[in-house]
Amino acid sequence: MNLKKAAAEKAVEAIKDGMCIGLGTGSTAYWAIQKIGERVREGLKIEAVATSVASEELAVQLGIPIVPFENITRLDITIDGADEVNPELHLIKGGGGALLREKIVAANTNYFIVVADESKAVDTLGSFALPVEVVPFASEWTKRRLEASCPDVQWRLKDGVRYITDNGNYIADCRYGEIRDPAALEAMLNGIPGVVDNGLFVGMADQVIIAKSDGELDTRVK
Repeated sequence: MNLKKAAAEKAVEAIKDGMCIGLGTGSTAYWAIQKIGERVREGLKIEAVATSVASEELAVQLGIPIVPFENITRLDITIDGADEVNPELHLIKGGGGALLREKIVAANTNYFIVVADESKAVDTLGSFALPVEVVPFASEWTKRRLEASCPDVQWRLKDGVRYITDNGNYIADCRYGEIRDPAALEAMLNGIPGVVDNGLFVGMADQVIIAKSDGELDTRVK
């Protein structure tokens, strides 16, 4: 069973005619976009925005109507994945490199649905390295500031060179270990000049759908 696909398709059931939808990024969001495309072909009338170039390109291929952000005041539903989710529904996101756009879209959404397989459900955030988006200017200075609070900070690489986000920035993957106070860490990181944002999504998810290996869907709500 494809657990990500099962969770994503369940989330898509919440979408109704006339809604404005946010499309997430990554391997789980991929399945949500595929299902939305199927429903659009069956007659569903929606408008959508995407959190990455890759998701937008996929949506266009599937016939999902993509509209400019300035044409939408607020989104009805956004469906996205997560790299980790704890019992309070706080998240780590950004494994796919789109954390800034994902956070902007989630913050402007009435109902944010997160879909994941059971491997992403944790008691305490932090096993997954926390992505931090950093502007290129004086980036080594920013990295040193990050290292003051984190024992292991590494630039994300792609094909041997620094990974560049859709926004033209770098990603520093920070291994904090157990993150006991996500809200405090999020605020501290975003207070460092040169940090654009980080992958802690605190109190943003309204619903989390976790697909379990036994075939059950564990739905958690705020």
